[in-house]
Amino acid sequence: MMNASQRPEPRATVIKIDRISKTFPTRFLRLKQLLGRTIKPPVHALTEVSFNVHAGEIFGLIGRNGAGKTTLTKIIATLIQPTSGSASVNGFDSVRDDEKVRAQVGLATAEERSFYWRLTVEQNLMFFARLYGLNDMLARRRIIELVEQFELKELVSRRFGELSTGNKQRMAFARAMLSSPPVLLLDEPTRSLDPMAAARMRALINSLAGGSPPVTILLTSHNLSEVEELCARVAIISRGQIRALGTPKELRAEQRQSERVQLIVGGVSYERLEQTLSSRFAEIEIEEQGQTLVISFTHETNDDRFDRIIRALHDNGGKILSFEKERATLLEVLESYEREHETEKES
Repeated sequence: MMNASQRPEPRATVIKIDRISKTFPTRFLRLKQLLGRTIKPPVHALTEVSFNVHAGEIFGLIGRNGAGKTTLTKIIATLIQPTSGSASVNGFDSVRDDEKVRAQVGLATAEERSFYWRLTVEQNLMFFARLYGLNDMLARRRIIELVEQFELKELVSRRFGELSTGNKQRMAFARAMLSSPPVLLLDEPTRSLDPMAAARMRALINSLAGGSPPVTILLTSHNLSEVEELCARVAIISRGQIRALGTPKELRAEQRQSERVQLIVGGVSYERLEQTLSSRFAEIEIEEQGQTLVISFTHETNDDRFDRIIRALHDNGGKILSFEKERATLLEVLESYEREHETEKES
């Protein structure tokens, strides 16, 4: 048993989200009332959202478009103020200590519109470096590092407006890292990148979180396989509310009602197993594959079907060479929560 001195110390909380709600009121309400225009109700973008992100953690936030991911990211980055609740970064409140929070955070969004399209890549990065307070010598050194890191070396003299969507995405990430912030907020970081460039971007994100000092990363993405690969924990957000939070494995386990099992078996004939298993277990498939047999079946996660089939194989002299279980994906988990919410809405 692990004693207290052997247990890993809990990591410090870097991002703290405490019961945040955000409502966007109807724009020009009085004018629309006066003119007799159709009035849309206020938009409740976030409702009582709470979670923490730890030092050096890559934390994933997934959900459909309009679920509240971008709104929450902008609140943490001090671009939007919450209607209620609070967000803090390293103990600094995003409303009361907004300047201190901005010094801690680098933000890279998928829809980047704040670059100057007539300026070159280098000129844009120099402009923002000065806004971050970097002197010219430090800024130039940092820009050289980032241009190399994000494969922008051949594009430094090109105007931003001439860049491809993928290169604009790289630019947004590079700008977010100009001041070497301890916290990164990444909105769809590999969107519009080709597969090889996306793989390199994921490797960079991993290296930043595992560096010294480690960078804490909050990541939103529609690429669920990417989230599973990168994120230690994931929150599922739907219609402004956190529906589930845990490791990808925990989220899959919570939602998986049944699983598909495939066994590779040797030491027993097809005829014997066909006679024994097919008569005792419904919907079981047995297929010959060279000198081995492939047995496939589905079972509920809490039943004893798997154990009974294993015992039957053992009793008939079968030897299990390998087995695989088909796990639920994060997409299935997300879709499950969306279906639950639709059912709640209809009832």
